Amino acid sequence: MNTDFLRDLNPAQLSAVKSVEGPELVLAGAGSGKTKVLTYRVAYLVSIGVPIHNILSLTFTNKAANEMKSRTEKLLGMDENGNGRRFGSWIGTFHSLFGKILRMEADKLGYTSNYSIYDEEDSLKLVKQILRERNLSEEVFVPAGIRWQISRSKNGLVLPSQLEQSAKSRLDQVTAEVYAAYEERLKKSNAMDFDDLLIKPIVLLNRDRATLEKYQNKFRFILVDEYQDTNRAQYMLLKLLAEKHRNLCVVGDDAQSIYSWRGADLQNILDFQSDYPDAKVVRLEQNYRSTGKILKAANSVIVHNQRKLDKELWTENHEGDKLSVLECESDRDEGYKIVQRIRDESIKDKLQLKDFVVLFRTNSQSRSLEEAFNRGGIPYIIVGGVAFYKRKEIKDLLAYLKLIVNPQDDASFLRIVNFPARGIGDVTIDYVRSFASKEQQPLLAITERVDEIVEIQPRQKNQLKQFARLVNKYNKLKDELSVGELSRSLTDELGIIRSLKDENTVESQNRMDNIQEFLAGIAEFQSESPEGTLQDFLAEVSLVADVDRWDTKRNSVTLMTIHAAKGLEFPVVFVSGLEEGLFPLGSKEQDELEEERRLFYVAITRAQKKVYLSYARQRFRFGKLSYEAPSRFLAEIESDLLDQEHGTRISQQRSLWETTSTFNSLKPSLDVFGGTETQEEPRQVEKDRTAGPHIKIGTIVEHQFFGEGKVIEMSGKGDNERVVVLFGANQKKQLMVRYANLRIVR
Repeated sequence: MNTDFLRDLNPAQLSAVKSVEGPELVLAGAGSGKTKVLTYRVAYLVSIGVPIHNILSLTFTNKAANEMKSRTEKLLGMDENGNGRRFGSWIGTFHSLFGKILRMEADKLGYTSNYSIYDEEDSLKLVKQILRERNLSEEVFVPAGIRWQISRSKNGLVLPSQLEQSAKSRLDQVTAEVYAAYEERLKKSNAMDFDDLLIKPIVLLNRDRATLEKYQNKFRFILVDEYQDTNRAQYMLLKLLAEKHRNLCVVGDDAQSIYSWRGADLQNILDFQSDYPDAKVVRLEQNYRSTGKILKAANSVIVHNQRKLDKELWTENHEGDKLSVLECESDRDEGYKIVQRIRDESIKDKLQLKDFVVLFRTNSQSRSLEEAFNRGGIPYIIVGGVAFYKRKEIKDLLAYLKLIVNPQDDASFLRIVNFPARGIGDVTIDYVRSFASKEQQPLLAITERVDEIVEIQPRQKNQLKQFARLVNKYNKLKDELSVGELSRSLTDELGIIRSLKDENTVESQNRMDNIQEFLAGIAEFQSESPEGTLQDFLAEVSLVADVDRWDTKRNSVTLMTIHAAKGLEFPVVFVSGLEEGLFPLGSKEQDELEEERRLFYVAITRAQKKVYLSYARQRFRFGKLSYEAPSRFLAEIESDLLDQEHGTRISQQRSLWETTSTFNSLKPSLDVFGGTETQEEPRQVEKDRTAGPHIKIGTIVEHQFFGEGKVIEMSGKGDNERVVVLFGANQKKQLMVRYANLRIVR
């Protein structure tokens, strides 16, 4: 076969493609042609006589897999009409391809090939069912938390018996018991969950030597995309399959490892040369995406990480503009300035709106940004998430507020009558709706006459009456309390935040953050409109929600989390919320801080031409106004690469971090901003801090990010006093007492 296509490669890419025998690590920096190397390597293997079905090519998303397929087929001679050589079926995601193997080999594991795959909701329902059968309280043993621990155990290759042996509490014991029963029930139902699509193949290959050799011989050449994102199970599968022929080529970038929270293990790529001492290492360091200054900024930040492989991006592109720093008075001002810069850039450089992306660390930040775009009349789309006021937990709270204002709002009634759960099912609701229709009254009014509906059981009648009393209570209070007071009181009475804390999963934390941001938005509304009513607030919110109707194919600015942006590129990138405690997020030990830094590196390297970095001096968080310090990441960028209106403040911040030896949650003295407001803040923090002289080992404390935890270690004295706190899900956090603002619970 003709190999003229190899002329498209640079020397490093060509070396990576043509080194087909033995293990190979391709360190592919951002924008260096990673996907190109993978597809050209497959085409080259075929061109030298390797049968297509002997090549296994693994990636993480269907989008990436489909792109690799189409590019490979084009290189192999496929025309636009689909004529020519097809790549075959062994390119895809880990889960899809190993699921396919399981279909063919299911009988060896006691399954049939038509096994069901349980999604997360199915799995959660099964966990709940097992808890109910054992008469275990879901309030004490939160199903979602147990389901998360089962998934984590599976991906760590921990069996139920091993989890039971390591149990240190009643919760651990129950989780192990539920895990064992969960596995038995799946098997009985001829079902597997999403995690099993990786775990069961490991069991199969370890148990059946003939099957292992069958697939080792079948997949003589294995290619892996985004190797830095592999977890323990994926690592083991690759090790088993590559053991015989050892033709394993992994492509990845340790500097873009940002998914530890879902099980990805950076050590997999760091240890590749230890696992395969004879491995060839090829570094793809030429970047084709970004300007010189953008790459220098990215390099100047990532160099601060200790756990990394040597690599430095460079480019033949022009040097370009400096990175612009936007200091903003507040999160609302931040949104305004971003909108203004987009207007200016689009006019100056004749850019389209789709050329801009605004990145943020947490989903909850999108509220103020969305409001700014709506006020500015600039269309936007949110990728990888739902518009803030369209998120379920926010819509649920809005429905309560709408029903309080307008008791005739039947749609809001139906949304929240069983939220939080009150045991009011569909049958009961049907009886209420039927009676309301006959009596020509709103549903809420009917709940006050529920004793007249003979078909409804006494317990459900009582729950409906309690619901009506709750809504009517706040309906009477709405003219007596401020919007902020009413909303926070309602949220507390519903117990939503406490319930999400108890759930203790990544998803529940995100939902809790969204609710806190919602309450912060109400507080901000109140501060700007002291005479504003609940009805005024709902009218304003309805405008924000209603403008979220833009077609995703239209010319719109993109808003997304940095995690969702990985693998994408845009001419102009805005990275917002660069403040200590937000980005980097919360209190960080060294490994956690280094992942935050990698996330910042990913954000910067999405840009082709221009980067804006913004931070707010003050931001509404957790329902109150807080004073913020610029992110240490800003101080790590070489000063001659930054174009900033307030260079003195970043310089002061740089000096502060350079003299700080710890990676922990050291929030700097806020007087780096200057001004009377911020000079008062440290004294206020000191006055409010209850967990100082009285704290000791065993004290239960509460942290605004991590919830309740137990102090297990202490060190240092005075301003340098540090504590190690054990929070839920066995999270250990080292905190400086002076800045952590811990509250003693008991």
